[in-house]
Amino acid sequence: MSTQRAGGETPEAFRTALAALERSSVRPEVSLHGIDAPYGLASHAVAVAAEVCGAVEPGAPTSELATGRFILLHEPEPNPVWGGTFRIVTYIRATLEPEMGNDQLLGSVAWTWLVDALREHRAPYTEAGGTATRVLSENFGTLTGSAEHIDIELRASWTPLNAELTSHLEAWVDMVASFAGLPPLPDGVTPLPFLRLT
Repeated sequence: MSTQRAGGETPEAFRTALAALERSSVRPEVSLHGIDAPYGLASHAVAVAAEVCGAVEPGAPTSELATGRFILLHEPEPNPVWGGTFRIVTYIRATLEPEMGNDQLLGSVAWTWLVDALREHRAPYTEAGGTATRVLSENFGTLTGSAEHIDIELRASWTPLNAELTSHLEAWVDMVASFAGLPPLPDGVTPLPFLRLT
């Protein structure tokens, strides 16, 4: 996976953060791969994409259940907007059945998954914020009669309190799994080690 940098030496704190991400373990249903980090958001950045595929019901064809992006931004000097030198920016999207997608509490539930995952993984953070959006897809013309569906999208960001980011990536992967409708891992099941970033 490529990292984006503004030039010069890679700061030690960013190298520490990359090593911490590489130590992360993820559940086997969630596929992670590196993507190009965005330019212009910070002096240094790295990005990961996640995907969960499976059958919505037994016998149904495999489809994409949830996708997401995890972006780590870093500035050598504290950013006053972030409240620190690191910022994690994330995006998760999943397709829901209309009955579930019409739940007026869906946005707050999605935000709760974020807060709970960070707490359960003991990932220290501050300055968290986000937006949950429901998108209704209706079909017309030749697609009339096809099942309508609702997408839930969560865009969130937070400032980790240090460069030890293993717990942050693992918490985010659990959020992606929650969006895909996967139950928590049973006791005794060991997550898989994450791929190398470089």
